[in-house]
Amino acid sequence: MIAGEVGIHGSKKQPYDAEFREGAVRIVIETGKPVPEVAEELGLSPGTLHN
Repeated sequence: MIAGEVGIHGSKKQPYDAEFREGAVRIVIETGKPVPEVAEELGLSPGTLHN
């Protein structure tokens, strides 16, 4: 494990830049796909994308 990483159940938040966040939201809006589906495709938890 790399220094600073936390395991699957860790609590350290991974920072996502504004471009990534905007793109993720755009995918949900433009495709009409459900948040959980898009989140899985991007490797995020549905709650993270929903927020």
